[in-house]
Amino acid sequence: MHDLIRELSTFDTPTICNALDLLSPERSDISFTDRTLICAFPDAPPMVGLAATARIRSRVPAGRSAQEAAAIRGNYYTYVQQAPGPAVMVVQDLDQPTGFGGIWGDVNAAIHKGLGAIGVITDGAFRDWPLLPKGFQIVAAAVTPSHGHGHIVDWGTPVEVAGLHTRPGQLIHADRHGAVSFPAELAGKLPAAARLIQRREKVLIEAARQPKFSAEAAVAAFAAAAKLGLDEAG
Repeated sequence: MHDLIRELSTFDTPTICNALDLLSPERSDISFTDRTLICAFPDAPPMVGLAATARIRSRVPAGRSAQEAAAIRGNYYTYVQQAPGPAVMVVQDLDQPTGFGGIWGDVNAAIHKGLGAIGVITDGAFRDWPLLPKGFQIVAAAVTPSHGHGHIVDWGTPVEVAGLHTRPGQLIHADRHGAVSFPAELAGKLPAAARLIQRREKVLIEAARQPKFSAEAAVAAFAAAAKLGLDEAG
């Protein structure tokens, strides 16, 4: 799986979405973010891994004693550490509107990275932008200076983040464009499908760059691209 994940990280997320459309036109168990998010490291390679999920709040205090908070924190950290890797945190902000408190700062990012997570996708906020650890990607809805009353509500459940529906263990692919989740059974077919998408797009782009490009040439290019099949994806 790790070799496959490394190969999938060579494709951007829009290409992976196109490849998923090719493999599963009915979009069965496929979901993607449907609004603009902020990528902390937009020039980093795509983040690919297995979802570990949680839900948070920050507008109101958790109402827990120090002892209760410590126990919950320890149990949550154990969940992150034991999550199948590479783990991508997918964290739903339950506040309305979301993004009041940025629990994803330099300390929390460093802790999650140390526990084995490679990044987070959240409709919450992050902060400490210049201090965030390299190698831990954050794709979030907002940037804020404060963590508010940020606390973990629960973890290991299905979540919805910016339109992305995800369960623990689903594969996640994310970059500066957003994120997509999909079932593991499609993963092995994705590299070939992504290469086919690239080959088809190359036919169209090269045709469009010709000096005498026309509507007729565009139609012909689409027909030529459609003739390329998965067995030719190379």
